[in-house]
Amino acid sequence: MAMLLQVDGLRVAYGGIEALRGISFDVEDGAIVTLLGANGAGKTTTLRSISGLLRARAGSISFDGQRIEGLPAHAMVRLGISHVPEGRRIFPRMSVRENLLMGAYHRRDDLSADIDRVYELFPVLRERNSQDGGTLSGGEQQMLAIGRALMARPRLLLLDEPSMGLAPMIVARIFEIIREINEQGTTVLLVEQNAAQALRLASRGYVLETGEIVMSDDASKLLADDRVRAAYLGEGAA
Repeated sequence: MAMLLQVDGLRVAYGGIEALRGISFDVEDGAIVTLLGANGAGKTTTLRSISGLLRARAGSISFDGQRIEGLPAHAMVRLGISHVPEGRRIFPRMSVRENLLMGAYHRRDDLSADIDRVYELFPVLRERNSQDGGTLSGGEQQMLAIGRALMARPRLLLLDEPSMGLAPMIVARIFEIIREINEQGTTVLLVEQNAAQALRLASRGYVLETGEIVMSDDASKLLADDRVRAAYLGEGAA
């Protein structure tokens, strides 16, 4: 299968502190790929670099064969990359529907089918259509953030910690929806603290430590790896 995203030798720094130290990885078109690592490993920095929110010091990012490093965030959205940031970042004083429309700010075509699709994925949002985003529960806000990103019709969806702070039942539903979104044709790059859930969902995984990729393999193999189990799944090595 063709590679949709290719990251090669990416270096990103905050002042004099290098957050990414030349990482390289690929995301196949149609796949779910997960980035694992402790807080501060560079996972969020990676997503922010891909979506145009951070400028790389060195290295390249290619999307569907086109070099995109250095492009602004709005250009990434137009190319087909949508980013759901950590913390959701919805507009609290806008209604659910208004939040969704913001996700399609660059489009000039009919949005009704896309809104219907979001409401089919997240029926509770249809019920909350006119409710301000800030009054929703944490799980509902996460659903709204994902729905807003889908309104851009992305080919690649970047998800940063979608399960953070959510009840286990809601987490399970969020992961089911991510799988459904992928099955409908959207490639997913997932950053997730819940390593077990992420590896069960993904086809491939990469492990970051202090800005470097230290492991990469099929997700099923990483899930069975003693080092991964001890470091990220809270289990002692056999």
